[in-house]
Amino acid sequence: MRRFSRSTGSTLLGAEARLVEIQVAIAAERDGGRGGLRIVGLPDSALREGRERIQAAILQGGWPWPSEPLTANLAPADARKEGPALDLPIALGILEAQGLLGPGSVLEGWLVVGELALDGGVRPVRGVLAAAEAARRAGIGRALVPCGNAQEAAAVAGLEVMAPRTLAEAVAHLRGLARLVPVERAPWQPEAAPGDPLAEVRGQPFAVSAARVAAAGCHNLLLSGPPGAGKSLLARRLCDLLPPLGYEEALEASRVHSAAGLLQGGLLGRRPFRAPHHTTSLAGLVGGGSFPRPGEVSLAHLGVLFLDELAEFPRTCLEALRQPLEDGHLSLGRAAGRATFPAEALLVVATNPCPCGWAGVPGRCRCSPRVVKRYLERISGPLRDRFDVAVDVKPVDPQELLVAQAAPAPGMHSLARAVEMQRARARALGLDRPWNSRIPGRLLPAAVEPTREAEATMISVARTAGLTGRGVHRVLRVARTLADMAGRAQVEDAHIRTAATYRCGA
Repeated sequence: MRRFSRSTGSTLLGAEARLVEIQVAIAAERDGGRGGLRIVGLPDSALREGRERIQAAILQGGWPWPSEPLTANLAPADARKEGPALDLPIALGILEAQGLLGPGSVLEGWLVVGELALDGGVRPVRGVLAAAEAARRAGIGRALVPCGNAQEAAAVAGLEVMAPRTLAEAVAHLRGLARLVPVERAPWQPEAAPGDPLAEVRGQPFAVSAARVAAAGCHNLLLSGPPGAGKSLLARRLCDLLPPLGYEEALEASRVHSAAGLLQGGLLGRRPFRAPHHTTSLAGLVGGGSFPRPGEVSLAHLGVLFLDELAEFPRTCLEALRQPLEDGHLSLGRAAGRATFPAEALLVVATNPCPCGWAGVPGRCRCSPRVVKRYLERISGPLRDRFDVAVDVKPVDPQELLVAQAAPAPGMHSLARAVEMQRARARALGLDRPWNSRIPGRLLPAAVEPTREAEATMISVARTAGLTGRGVHRVLRVARTLADMAGRAQVEDAHIRTAATYRCGA
């Protein structure tokens, strides 16, 4: 009888997977009694409770439980592990240590992840996509994963994926009694929005133009105006203006959703749109926990994060957004280690100009100037400074809502042209992201290429409006997007003026 087995599982740290070597040993024989299972290697409570699930699943399948003590070591032993994803590899390791999987090291060369139910069923777990990618990088070519995670694991090229529904099916496959059929990768293609997503927005030509510019260059957008003016509608349509996901982008975004347990089936087909309520906690917004999980800002990676009623969010939550908005990622240090989450999202926020929402509308607002000032101060200056485009959304004339819908305003063609120009520029400059909003400051002169008149206008605007250094760079980036939409190689005077109007619009 074998007395030892070794297998490979995976656990999560943030959105990244860490491979775990699972060593199962059966102690020297002793008379009578039934041995217990001890799990060492810094397991969390979910892993420690797995002892009961594993024992019940093995007995339910009709296999014997060793009468000798069992030890499962999770290596490396100095890294904390969390979650039930190691149930299946530990159970298979116990069976292999008893010699019930056949001669030799049957589990060698396999990635095994899955939670066990008491009846032996294999339940889906978080982070299988990241685990499959980590396994492939480590040279592992085969994986046993739950059925619910099969398509995300199959998305990793070069990995043969099997998806047992029960522990018994996994054992039968490994023993060669009943082979599982490898999971075929489902065909993937991005979902495209039909027509013009902004065609139904009425009576807001300036706001619609600003939204197109924000989408073309992935510029953060602030919408301020009274209730019912169309702020939320505009924000929710913005995601469909962005170009379709590429395959590598789909992998990136899906990895975060997989780590959060939100990935249904295969890879995401469209850019994520997240709209958390203003009562969302700090950990819910930016991520957190003893074993950090992604928050809304990371779940919106490569998509849109929409914060409605911005002034109602707690100040601590809003200030916590400043760093990930600037850096494009978020790092959280915990006892389990440092978790890094991607956070390259287009931030769109909507806010009322006062508590009642009707400031500036004659005969409607009842707020005193002091109340209005206090309300606006809930959004700090440093946070406002991170919005490239700010728009005052005015009330809509009822006649605009009742007339027949006119032909969609031009803009989709110019937006597509801007995206293509940005991609070509990103390749030339060696940038990872083809977005004007992500151009580093050191590369702005080469990317913007302003005319002499544009340079003079930029200097004049910066001095008159008192723009910060960050503000100047953001105006230049928006001007670059406007030039791209117009098909211009250089940024001209009109582009700077329009970008400055967007910058100081709210």
